Amino acid sequence: MKRMKYRASRVAFLGLLFALSVVLSLVESSLAPMVPVPGVKLGLSNIVTMYCLFCLGWREAYSLAALKSLFVLLTRGPVGAAMSFAGGLASVTAMLLLRALPKKPSELFTSICGGLMHNAGQLLMAVLLLNGAVLYYFPVLALGGVAMGALTGLLLRLLSPHFNRIFF
Repeated sequence: MKRMKYRASRVAFLGLLFALSVVLSLVESSLAPMVPVPGVKLGLSNIVTMYCLFCLGWREAYSLAALKSLFVLLTRGPVGAAMSFAGGLASVTAMLLLRALPKKPSELFTSICGGLMHNAGQLLMAVLLLNGAVLYYFPVLALGGVAMGALTGLLLRLLSPHFNRIFF
C-alpha cells in the first residue's frame, strides 16, 4: 500500500475509516439477536481497526479505537465507553505486539488474539466498575472472542483488496 503523502490526507482517510466503523457498529447492533450469547458481539467495526493497524500504523489504530469509544460514549453512556476503550486498547496493543515479533503471525491468528484481548480488557474494566463476580463469565467471553476474532480476521482477508481499491 502506498503511503499517504500529506498529513491532511491521513486525517481525512482516518475520518473515512471512523465513519465506516460507525456504520459497521450500527449494522452489528441490528444483527445482535443473531448472536444468542449475552456480551458476545460480532465485532464488525474491529475489521476497520485491524485494517488501520496493518495498513496505516499504530498511531492511527489507537486513534480509531479512541474515536470508537467516544462514539460509544455518545450512544451508550460512560460505562459502555469505558468498556469500549479498555477493550480497544487491549486489542490494539495485543495485535501490535504480535505484529512486532520477528516472525509475524498470520493476520487470522493476530485477529483471534485481538478478539480475545478485547473481551479480556472489557472484563477487567467490568471488574473495576462493578466487582470481581463478573469473572465467572470469562470462559464464555474467551470462546466468543476466539470465534468472533476468527470471523473478523477472515472478513478482513476478504475485504482488504476492496478497501485498498476504494481508498487508494
